[in-house]
Amino acid sequence: MMGTLAAEMIGKWMKEYEGKLLDTADFIFCHPEVSLKEKASSRALAGCLEQMGFSVQWELAGFETAFAAQWGSGHPVIGFLAEYDALPGLGQEVTATHAPTGEAGHGCGHNLLGTACAGAAGALKAWMEKEQIPGTIRVYGCPAEEIVVGKIRMNEAGVFDDLDVAVTWHPFDRNRVSYDIWQAQDIKNYRFYGTAAHASKHPELGRSALDAAELMNVGVNYLREHVADDVRMHYTYTNTDGPANIVPDHAATNYFIRSSKWERTEDASSRVDDCARGAAIMTGTRVEIERVTKNKEMKVNRTLAETFYHAMEEVPVPEYTGEELEFAAKISKEAGLANDGVYFTGLEPLEAEPVRLAIGTDVSDVSHTVPTVMLSAAAMCKGTPLHHWAATAQAGMSIGTKGMLYAAECMALGCAKLLEDPKCLEKVWEEHRK
Repeated sequence: MMGTLAAEMIGKWMKEYEGKLLDTADFIFCHPEVSLKEKASSRALAGCLEQMGFSVQWELAGFETAFAAQWGSGHPVIGFLAEYDALPGLGQEVTATHAPTGEAGHGCGHNLLGTACAGAAGALKAWMEKEQIPGTIRVYGCPAEEIVVGKIRMNEAGVFDDLDVAVTWHPFDRNRVSYDIWQAQDIKNYRFYGTAAHASKHPELGRSALDAAELMNVGVNYLREHVADDVRMHYTYTNTDGPANIVPDHAATNYFIRSSKWERTEDASSRVDDCARGAAIMTGTRVEIERVTKNKEMKVNRTLAETFYHAMEEVPVPEYTGEELEFAAKISKEAGLANDGVYFTGLEPLEAEPVRLAIGTDVSDVSHTVPTVMLSAAAMCKGTPLHHWAATAQAGMSIGTKGMLYAAECMALGCAKLLEDPKCLEKVWEEHRK
C-alpha cells in the first residue's frame, strides 16, 4: 500500500511540475554546450532545482560547471547524477529530415538526462516532506561526460563518498533497468618526436616520427590476436600535416583501449605502451605517452536493479499521439532506422545476468565507490543510434520529453522504495562490498 501511495503522490507532483521541467529541457536543448563549456546549461538546471527548494554549491572538483544541489539532512543520502553536455557538430533542427545547424547538439539526449534527474529529486523531496521521511537528496551537476572526465575527477576528489546510493538514467530507444556492464576504458595520446630532414637529398639524417607511429600501429594490430575476446583497441592519427618530401619530426595518435573488465583493459593498455616504446627504439625517435582519462567497468547491483525494476512496473509507459508516431515513421525512413515499423514498446524484462555493452561512461567509476543504478527510457524511437542527428531531433521534441518525464517518475519511485525499506538498502550495501 505504501508503494502505491508513493506512486500516486510522485505522479501527481510530476504533473504539477511538468511545465517547468519541459521548459528546462528545452532551454538546454536550445543552448547546446560542449564538455567543460556548459555554463548556461548548468545554470539553468541549478536554477530549476533552486526553485524546488534545493541549495546549490558550485565548482566541485575544480570544475566551473559542476554543482551539488541539496535538500534535507542526515542519512540515507541519495545522489542523482545529472549531465548536460552536448556533442560537437550534432546540432539538428527539430524535424524528421536531416537539417543540421552546424553547431553542437544533444545527440545523446543530455538535455533530457539532467532535467529528469532534477524532476526525480523534486518529486522525491515532495514525498519525503509529506511523509516526514528523514534523509538527504543531492543532485550532482556533472560536466564533461562525453569526454569521460567529469564524474571520474569528481569521484577521485571524494565528492560521492558520503552517498548511500547513486541513481541516474540515460535516454535510449527502450524502457528498462540498465543492468549493463559498461566498458572499462583507457584513453591515451602517443606523441612521437624525431628529426626532420630532406627526404630525398639527406634521408640518412632524418628520424621519422611518422614511421614510428606506423610501426606502433602495426605492432598493435599484431597484438589483437593475443588479447581477450572482449578487448577493443581503436586509434586515429591526430596530426598529418607537412609535405612528403620532408621527413616528419612529429606524429601523434589517439587510442581507445577497452574491455568489460579494468584488469584486462589495463593489461592491454600496458602492452600498447610497449608497442609505442619499441617503435621509438626502432626508428631512433622519442615517444611521450599521455593518459587522457580512464574509467573502470560498471559494477552492477542486483538488489538495486530489482528494486527499481519493480518501481518501473508501477509507472505507466508513455503513450504516443498520431503526430508523434508519424514523426517516428518519417525519421525512421529518412535515417534508415532498423525497427520494422515498431517504434515504441513497453517495459522490457530485467535480464537474469548482466549485459556487456560496447560503450563506456564515467558513471562506472562512481559505481565502485557507492552502489549505483541506471535506468533507460525511450526518448527516441526504436533503432535510433546515439550520437546521431536523429537522436538530436527527438531529444528536442515531445518524443524525447515523454521519455524524460517517465524516467524521472521511475527514479523517484525507486528511491522511495529504498527509503521505505531500510533493510533493502542494507542488502544493497552487502552486495556492493562483495
